[in-house]
Amino acid sequence: DVQLQASGGGLVQTGGSLRLSCRASGITFEEYCIGWFRQAPGKEREGLSCIDPSDGRTYNGNSMPGRFTISSDNPENTVYLQMNSLMPEDTAVYYCAVDRFPALWGIRRNYDYSGQGTQVTVSS
Repeated sequence: DVQLQASGGGLVQTGGSLRLSCRASGITFEEYCIGWFRQAPGKEREGLSCIDPSDGRTYNGNSMPGRFTISSDNPENTVYLQMNSLMPEDTAVYYCAVDRFPALWGIRRNYDYSGQGTQVTVSS
């Protein structure tokens, strides 16, 4: 079974940082683009970014803030989302997802697999 275990969310003040982790199992890590999307209450889903572990190439959606950085640790089958200078508008549930085709990650409505999300709350 494919499992995408996201962690690292929490409550942080404006200007703070968080690092989200997504550990993938049940897939061949390098065969997928692995990344993140988020959804805030009452808002559209936003595809943020994915990274191709085979070459490190990233595919950013228009909603990916410049304050965020995606990276991967291939031996650990883990992808990270480093989020700096967090703002209240970053409050959302952040989901890890994988897809064989990274094109248009930012506006995709479905991915091959997605996991349970992790809540990020930024207080003002």
